[in-house]
Amino acid sequence: MDGTVPESASRIAADALREARIEARRLARSLRTRRPVADEAFDCFMPPALQAVSSIYWTPLAVARLAARWLNEAGVRTLVDVGSGAGKFCVVAALLTRYSISGVERRGQLVAAARDLAALFDVDDRVTFIEGGVGTAEALAPDAYYFFNPFGEYVFRAVEFDDDGIPTDEDVQRDLDATVGLLARAPAGTFVVTYNGFGGSFPPGYEQLVMARRLPGTLRLWKKA
Repeated sequence: MDGTVPESASRIAADALREARIEARRLARSLRTRRPVADEAFDCFMPPALQAVSSIYWTPLAVARLAARWLNEAGVRTLVDVGSGAGKFCVVAALLTRYSISGVERRGQLVAAARDLAALFDVDDRVTFIEGGVGTAEALAPDAYYFFNPFGEYVFRAVEFDDDGIPTDEDVQRDLDATVGLLARAPAGTFVVTYNGFGGSFPPGYEQLVMARRLPGTLRLWKKA
């Protein structure tokens, strides 16, 4: 064995990728035309280990759709998802908007999976995934931030996505303090979308503009005065 991939296997893989791209385009059209799309229909484009935890860790489609609409109406041009995980929110938001989106995630395996997802849906020209933390997000200086489940531990059913280490209470507190600092230093006019909060309290100066509860959780849009 010389380690090369047999031509038949390579052709099967290419055909499977082609079919996945076709299905991704169909799903994207449904999202853009506001037709109903089940989360499972989107999640199947992710690796099985990430599909299995989608209902726990990744933003539901109904939430992503509403958040994207709010940010569009607010005139946002650049968005950073802090703790972007598998990239689901970023990719869906990119399909529904024209602004530039960056996902910041500490776990390199998730960053790689998110990049694959963006490429599959052909939005990798406007969606960038970066391995980093809160400081990385702040350096991007966007018009808006998105927060959902940014600092907790992820538990997967596959070795390749296991965490390098379980975050301690001190780690989480450090990240929360850094996020409050980021929000305190953000310029006036910065928008923030939170889905079930971010784990801390907003610094002075933020006004809640709208809230939606008829979702799996609570979605809020904030603006710094």
